[in-house]
Amino acid sequence: MSTTARTVPMGQKIAFGMGMLANQMFPASLGIFMVVLVQNLGFPGWMWGVVYFLPRVLDAVTDPIMGFISDNTKSVWGRRRQYVFLGAIIMGVAFTGMWQLYGENSVSYNFTYFLLGSFGFYIGLTIFSVPYVAMGYEMSEDFHERTQIMAIAQWIGQWAWVIAPWFWVIMYDPSWFPSPEAATRQLSIWVAVIFSVCAMIPAIFIPSKSTKNENFSPLTFNAIGDSVAQIIKGFKEAFASRPFRKLCISTFFIFNAFNTVAGFVFFIVVWHLFNGDAGAAGYWTPIFGSVGALVTTFIVIPIVAAMSRKIGKKNAFMVSQGIALIGYASLWFLFVPGKPWMFIFSLPFHSFGIGSLFVLMMSMTADVIDLDELNYGVRREGVFGAIYWYMVKFGFAIAGGLSGVILTVVGFDGNAAVQPEGAVDGLRIFFSGLPMLGTLAAMYLMHDYDVDEERANQIRAELNARKTGKTEVTIPLYQSQTSLVVAQREALKTDIDLTAHSPAEVKSLFNGILGSGLHGICFSPYLEGQQIGDPLSEEQIYRRMEIIAPHTEWIRSFSCTGGNELIPKAARKFGLKTMTGAWVDANKEMNLREINSLVALAKEGLVDIAVIGNEVLMRGDLTLAELIAYIHQVKKEIPHVPVAYVDTYNQFLSHPQLMEACDVILVNCYPFWEGIHISNASSHLSNMYELVKNASNGKKVIITETGWPDKGTALHAAEPSAENAVHYFINAQRWAKESQVELFYFSSFDESWKVRQEGDVGQSWGLWNKHEQLKY
Repeated sequence: MSTTARTVPMGQKIAFGMGMLANQMFPASLGIFMVVLVQNLGFPGWMWGVVYFLPRVLDAVTDPIMGFISDNTKSVWGRRRQYVFLGAIIMGVAFTGMWQLYGENSVSYNFTYFLLGSFGFYIGLTIFSVPYVAMGYEMSEDFHERTQIMAIAQWIGQWAWVIAPWFWVIMYDPSWFPSPEAATRQLSIWVAVIFSVCAMIPAIFIPSKSTKNENFSPLTFNAIGDSVAQIIKGFKEAFASRPFRKLCISTFFIFNAFNTVAGFVFFIVVWHLFNGDAGAAGYWTPIFGSVGALVTTFIVIPIVAAMSRKIGKKNAFMVSQGIALIGYASLWFLFVPGKPWMFIFSLPFHSFGIGSLFVLMMSMTADVIDLDELNYGVRREGVFGAIYWYMVKFGFAIAGGLSGVILTVVGFDGNAAVQPEGAVDGLRIFFSGLPMLGTLAAMYLMHDYDVDEERANQIRAELNARKTGKTEVTIPLYQSQTSLVVAQREALKTDIDLTAHSPAEVKSLFNGILGSGLHGICFSPYLEGQQIGDPLSEEQIYRRMEIIAPHTEWIRSFSCTGGNELIPKAARKFGLKTMTGAWVDANKEMNLREINSLVALAKEGLVDIAVIGNEVLMRGDLTLAELIAYIHQVKKEIPHVPVAYVDTYNQFLSHPQLMEACDVILVNCYPFWEGIHISNASSHLSNMYELVKNASNGKKVIITETGWPDKGTALHAAEPSAENAVHYFINAQRWAKESQVELFYFSSFDESWKVRQEGDVGQSWGLWNKHEQLKY
């Protein structure tokens, strides 16, 4: 079941769809009109490529900036509506202006004029489209309602592709206009007026709440530097999401490949089917586009929406793209001279490619935005929409450039009376083959996409719990389905019932354990106001190390770059042993830097246990094979140092190959994240440890993280409080000492940045607070 059952009114869905009609009609018309540049105004292939490529690069660059502005706008109209309205006006005016081209002007003049006009149009498109798309993501929190919204919007938007191809007929019919360039001058005015009004409709009819009093980042000229830095950081954080990255890159492959060759249909119909006679080609070029769009509107979108409900969004995507492959391949055989109607049989299959893409991908992006909010604590529809459409528009830009390259490579010349031998067949090969390659690449990327309905609803339930302060009945994301579930057990023999002791006695017990020294503690380097990834100073590392050094034998660190490489050096200065980690994730270039730094530290004698990654498998950043390859790589370079990997205990139980690859078994065990009551927490910890120990084949097992927060939202029976945090610390340490288990406590200092990943409890795991004062 979905977590939210609210249905968006049909009127608002239609209003959003009218915006989609405008969002698709302008690019659709642009694609049709651009044939005139080559066919009638004499633009060579390289000019086609430049005017297609450069404005779209500008569009792609400005999208994230517009996303940041939209996400942080404070006004009584909300964050989006005013920009949608303004962008619609700019877009319409610029579109009309850019097409006022005349054949009597030189090719160079028309090229320069059109290029500059395109820049203006794409700035308007950015101002409109980025907040418009974000409006769609905000309309519902429901897993299936999101697909319904996008399906209706795409259904309405597809009419652009039904209408636009008929411009070809009008443009090349002398009874309508004296020349094709005259046609584009007049048609651009009608397109701009009608569809600018359509673009304004979402701004007028989709309500939004006031954001005037929200605590957003400032939008002032003085803050531009910080804003750009935040945009870059938000871009990196968003694109670091593995599911979102899959959506973006898959869209890029499909959309880029499709649009690279989409403009060739005119040339193939005219030159392959009708031997260069544009008049004889008549209606067949617009029929290709219109029939495909009608199939998408009345067949593909309803089928895809139904499939999404029945088999899930990812599976609907895979089936749809598989059908599209049949369509792409069949067009090689069904473009038959003398029988132009044959290609119609391909269109029902062909239309599943692009027809399903945005219905599903935009809906899945909304799900991923929820995941981002869970991880980082902020809603960033504008940034995600900008990044997603950045990939679409960057694909457009690449497509335009590639189109020009392909036209040049195959030798096609729109002004020639006869095409060179092989030129038209070359276009046909690319027309079928390139979309097939792009689709296959996208299907490979999406085969292990994992934000399904169950996970999306778990994420939404957790977000609702954060907002309401109520515990939702859901499985924590930290816990996989193979996690340990422990029935009520008696307390361990080492447990102390602290409820029977006075506060002074509890404090004495706490101080006694801390004073006698822990085996290990996880080092928290970031100061208040710093975010993860900010550079760390030597002064702050040494100051914090001096505070905790008297209370531990070992220090665990998580990274070897950005100042973290100073941690093992500081630990050695204070006579401590080090478990030093290289942070690895999906960023392969950064992984190399981390590993090289770890190896260098180990060769200096500063590393007692080398760790490759922390909870990488749990996050899904790397495959098991990639992770094990990193482990073996480091083992070869530092054979004198034990090398291992850290993850939740259930990840080791699920991946015995991981245990085999590691010299020691390093497990994170959190009874809190599994919703365990404090009275059973230490016995649950013991059970976690025993499960891994029994499967370790005699290898040493070390608990690398465990702890309890003192503030925040409860998770099932697990209640954050100072009393429970002290209770857990004392009993976990007593059990570890009695059982001779090596245990690293999490964590040393509170760090506020963690609220973005873990919610309000994330900032409250330290034994010392963020001001470096002992809490208990």
